[in-house]
Amino acid sequence: PAAAPSPAASPQASVPPQASVPSPAAAPSLAAAPPPTSVPPQAAAPSPSVVPSPAPVRRRLPWIWALAVTVLALWSAAFISSKILVEQGMAPASIFFYRFVLAYVFIWFISPKRLWADNLKDEALAVLLGLSGGSLYFLAENTALQYSTASNVALIICGTPLLTALLAALFYRDERLRLSQTAGVAVAFIGMALIVFNGHVVLKLNPAGDVLAFGAALCWSIYSLILKAVSGRYDVRFLTRKIFGYGLLTIVPYFLLVRPLDMSQALLSRPIVWGNLLFLGLVASLLCYVLWNWCLGKLGTVRATSLIFCQPFFTMLGAAIVLGERITWMAVLGTVILTAGMLVVERRKKG
Repeated sequence: PAAAPSPAASPQASVPPQASVPSPAAAPSLAAAPPPTSVPPQAAAPSPSVVPSPAPVRRRLPWIWALAVTVLALWSAAFISSKILVEQGMAPASIFFYRFVLAYVFIWFISPKRLWADNLKDEALAVLLGLSGGSLYFLAENTALQYSTASNVALIICGTPLLTALLAALFYRDERLRLSQTAGVAVAFIGMALIVFNGHVVLKLNPAGDVLAFGAALCWSIYSLILKAVSGRYDVRFLTRKIFGYGLLTIVPYFLLVRPLDMSQALLSRPIVWGNLLFLGLVASLLCYVLWNWCLGKLGTVRATSLIFCQPFFTMLGAAIVLGERITWMAVLGTVILTAGMLVVERRKKG
């Protein structure tokens, strides 16, 4: 917005000529007053076209990045929490169902109470968000682990930023990375791969599992791009509630056709089970999805998604602390390379 006129400028300079009515006392000097266009440059209000871009957004970026990284750290803890639940005998699809049920119930307390989107097209996009960021993504990822190695699946899914950058470049001009940033993404991917392997380079070709893992990566990329398309028109809490709701609806056929929902009272009554489910539902789903969707709108789809490269690092760190897994020199080297790549991606053009 244009700056307010300087106090030094005459009142007549800020009022359109046809609207200004000089007072009798000011009449003698009015004729001698210079026209508004002759106001010295230092006293004239700057044109809107030359007003510099406001700085607050740049000042906010560091803490938005920190918030996004915190979300990824919590999602990494969710991997460990889910692993504990699987060891307790709960199926991955059931874990997804219970965490989304908890998130859906509690998000009603903070989200707008409207039920539907503005039109049928946006409602259909909300269904796709529930599929790509919910049921289909989790099913593809967890089923891939049954047919392929954990290293393969992690490596392919953590390639999501590369896939997102490619798709975003096709559909959104403002999401295209510069050449240096593209190189940064590639470097970060190499660092991420070293962390995933963590000294155990076991990479085998498992077509079924690898295709499912790629499907999971594609799902999250599509989710990110659809979210960009609709996020400007709706409250992020409303969209997140839609994601939870349609994620739950679209997982129901799996329980009817493949494997029933785990509803064992003996299983659900264990403190370790409901404790981890509460964490997954209220923190890893409700809190993290709302914050991530908000960060995605502030940072941009490609730049925010590139942070997914950091997730294996947090998972490795959490597994070392909670599960006692070993960290190797390869993982440390990968962390250094990953950090260097992410710094290049974040770097902006000067001026």
